[in-house]
This record gives sequence, C-alpha cells and structure tokens, in this order.
Amino acid sequence: MDFVLALHSHLPYVLNHGRWPHGSDWITEAALDTYLPLLDAFGALAREDVPAPVTIGFTPVLANQLRHPTFAREMELFFAQRITACDEAPASLAGTGDSDLLPLVAFWRERLVRLRALFEATGRDIIGAFAELERDGRIEIIGSAATHGFLPLLARDESIRLQLGLGYAEHRRIFGRAPAGCWVPECAYRPRGPWHPWPDAPASGVRRGIEEHLADAGFRYFFVDAHLAAAGHPLNLYGGRLDEEPQTARTAAIAPFAPLAPAARSPYRAYRVSHAFSSGDVSVYVRDPRASSQVWSRSEGYPGDEWYLEFHKMRWPGGLKLWRVSEAGSDLGAKGRYDPAHALERARSHAGHFSGLLRRIAADDRNRKSGVVAAPFDTELFGHWWFEGPDFIADLYRTLAAQDTVRPTTGSKHLHDAPPQVAIRLPSGSWGANGDFSMWLGEQTAWTWERIWALEQMFWDIAPAALADPAAHPVLEQAARELLLAQSSDWQFIISTGHVVDYAERRFREHCDDTESLVKALIAGGSALDAAGRRAEELHRRDDLFPVVLPAIAAAVSGSRALAVG
Repeated sequence: MDFVLALHSHLPYVLNHGRWPHGSDWITEAALDTYLPLLDAFGALAREDVPAPVTIGFTPVLANQLRHPTFAREMELFFAQRITACDEAPASLAGTGDSDLLPLVAFWRERLVRLRALFEATGRDIIGAFAELERDGRIEIIGSAATHGFLPLLARDESIRLQLGLGYAEHRRIFGRAPAGCWVPECAYRPRGPWHPWPDAPASGVRRGIEEHLADAGFRYFFVDAHLAAAGHPLNLYGGRLDEEPQTARTAAIAPFAPLAPAARSPYRAYRVSHAFSSGDVSVYVRDPRASSQVWSRSEGYPGDEWYLEFHKMRWPGGLKLWRVSEAGSDLGAKGRYDPAHALERARSHAGHFSGLLRRIAADDRNRKSGVVAAPFDTELFGHWWFEGPDFIADLYRTLAAQDTVRPTTGSKHLHDAPPQVAIRLPSGSWGANGDFSMWLGEQTAWTWERIWALEQMFWDIAPAALADPAAHPVLEQAARELLLAQSSDWQFIISTGHVVDYAERRFREHCDDTESLVKALIAGGSALDAAGRRAEELHRRDDLFPVVLPAIAAAVSGSRALAVG
C-alpha cells in the first residue's frame, strides 16, 4: 500500500501590513518554526539517503511573500530579536530565581544560530530550496488557488477561473514547472448544479463543478475530507446510479470505470471525478480519518503528549518557550520544564507508532496493490503548533524505509503507478467544522460575502472593456489583486473563530474598499482613471505580488485554457 503525506502551506498576505502580532511576524514565525526546520529535516534525510517523498504545497500568495526582499529583511530582524532575547535571558532568569531554565536558553540560541545559517545557505530563498528538492526528485510541490479563495462560494465563474488560472501560472513562474496537484482551499468542493448558498446571493442558474475548473486550469488531482467520499455515490451526469442506468453517449465517457458500491467507498484509494462537460478528468484523494486523527485529535493525537513543548506558555520579554505540555488540562502555571532530549525520544516513539498504524491499515485493506493512505495536514502544524513535528516526520520516513509493507510516495507517483479505476461523484463539503461551508458562510460572515459578490459583479462587468484599453491595464491589474486578496478564506475563518476579529475585518474592508475605488474609476474613465493609476501604483507597492496578472484576467474572461496549458 502507498502512503501520501500531503502538507498544505498557506498564510494570507501580511507583508507591508504591520509587524506584530499579525503582520510580518506571522510569516517570519512560520518560517522559523516550520519551513526552515522542515528543510533541515529533509536535508538530513537526503544525507542519510532516506527517501522522504513528501507532497507539499505552497499557495501562490505565500510563495510570493517568501520570495520577496521585504520578507528577507524581516527575517533578519526576527532572528536578531530572538537571539538578543536569548542573550538577555540569563540575567533575567537569575533575577527571578529560574536559573534551572538556563540550559533551555542555550538550546534555543544554538537552534536559532543554526537555522539562521540554513536561511543564509539557501540564499535567503526558502522557496528556491524547496524547488531544488523537487528538481532532485525528493519531493513533489503542488499548487493552489492564488489567494486561497473559498471557491464554491464565489459568485462568478470568472473569479474561480482567475483564482485557479493565476494560481497555476504563478506556481509555474515561481517553481519553474507546472503543478500536477492542487490543494483546493479548505478542501472545499461543490459539484455542478444550482447555486444559491444564501438568501441574498446573486441569482444564478446551474454552475460548473469545482473539478471542471480544476481540469480546465491544468490540475490533475486534489484532496477532500473523508465524509465527502463516504456520502458520495457513483452517479452519472444526470443523478442516476451508473449501475442502474443503461449506457448512453454521455455515460460512455466514464463507463470504463467500475461502479462504486456504497460498501466499497474506502478512503484507501484515489478516485476519478469525471464529468462529460469538463475538458479533462481529475483524480481525488480522500483524507484517511484514522491516520489523520492520530495527529490532529486534541485528546488522542501525538501533539498533546506531556513531554512536548507547550505552545501557549512563553517568557516575556523575548517570547522564549521553556515549558512542556505536562499533565493534560494543567494550568499554564503548573507546566513543567521542557526537556528537548526526552521530547525527541517521544517523537521517535510516535513515528514508530504511526508507521505501525499504517502497516495495520495496509493489512486490513483488501485493495493493497492500488491502495493508498492519504494524510493531508496544514504544514504549520509541524513545527509551529507541534514543535517536534518536523522531527516526527523525519523519524517516520526513517522507520518506513526499514519495512516493505507501506511505500511512501508522492501524489503524482501513486496516480502514475495505480491509475484510479473508479469514478465517483462527490457532494458539497469542506474539511471545516461540520464538514460544510458554515465556518465561512454564516450569520457572522454573510456580510463579507454580500460585499464580495457585489464587487465580483462590478469587476467582471467592466473587465472586458478595460482589457481592450491599454491605458486601463495598470488599474485593472491592481483591482484584480485587491479583489483576490479580499477573497482570501482566512478573513471569514478568523471571524468565525472569534480570534482577532477586528484585524480580519479591517483587512477585509481595506481590500474591498480599494477594489471598489479602482473599479469605479475604470467605469468612470477619463480623469478618474488617471488618478486611479497613481493610486494603483501606491497599492502595488503595498500589495506587491502576482507581477503578471493581466493574462490571467483575459483568460478568465474568455474561459480560455491557454494560460494554464500554453
């Protein structure tokens, strides 16, 4: 049986939008805690000649930031601040009677110096270092929508085409090769059918399914949560079961795939999501609930082990984390001192346990030759939220290399070796709370969608005329960037969780207001367009991403696939 570990790396655009706590510190912290430690772990495995074929994605909005000169400068300042905190900590600890924590300060300082040296060794180019691992055949890098827009809730197909078409083109520009896989934001999927997600949503007839847009953009596979496959049926284009309806010209396109009986809807296989209206087929991986919960579960997952680093307790000033999780549910004041060596032993033990779980799944599955365990996670879980996560991943691949029951592989390699033989039609859903869209569209967030839907209509109604006028292009391009940034699913997610709501609302309104002012200038033309051109330049200096967006707008308007596959 194959094993595909898929990591999804994403942060909204934060450069030039403040520093602490939700500005550039957000991305520098992720780089220090997660991206650099993963590079360090992959480098160690490469030197040991241990295969670690991780499938990792970077959203275009994140990749643009990690390659930006501003990020490199912010990273340098962040390292300096943390190392200074280590240098100042001994005197502070002695003054508070906490000298027993001094060895941990030395641990952090050594780690910071080592990771700073790694950052410099990459040429301050984290993205380039991951791209080199892919060129060496060690990992696969997949793409995503441009700014992580929640695709099923966008009102215009042009918006979905822009998110995916620009995402595909940006991935190819940044990584030097086209992505095969796509991390669909929030694993959110909607099939072809009527679209009316909210009483105030714009009137709409039958909308194309997300898999159709993925195929048109050039992507070959994506991931969904387990409940979507469990609830799905092998339906034809008109809603009938394939094994109940005589073959017609339309069903012939997917007739070679065996019908899927409800009892056989296993998460341990990839499926084809086929549609006669689509210009191509895409495959889908199903998140394995057993393997995923072993890592994600708050009560049973590995990160809750008492010996791992406690995320929430830190020492100020400086932000050093010196304590461990300790007893489940213990107060922050009762946390014990962190022991790095013991924590690494626990990571090694948990890696062995996870490897055993994969082998048990393989032994239980009747479809071993073409079976696959897909375990998709947010990349930032490993290192940022779970400090020992990168060590766990490295030890997992070392353990898997010593057995022959489970074969680690990438998403593309599994599909090449075991092409899916079963077609399935999926229902709507996501990997969010309740498995639906409610985390992003509810009473608290409906106002954001009403604003986005109105802006979509304005933008796409004027886009064809603006494309025909070269003088309007700079304003059109920046209006597209601001609209894309407003569409980021992060804003609704933050609002729904109730954390830093004011920040999410401010950022959302800011991008919406800027989109609206630029689009109104496109509509008005004349002197208004001249003034908007100057404003577009200012905004581009602030929101400096997606340097070549105009062809993606044109392709979204025309519905052309030229941008994706040309």
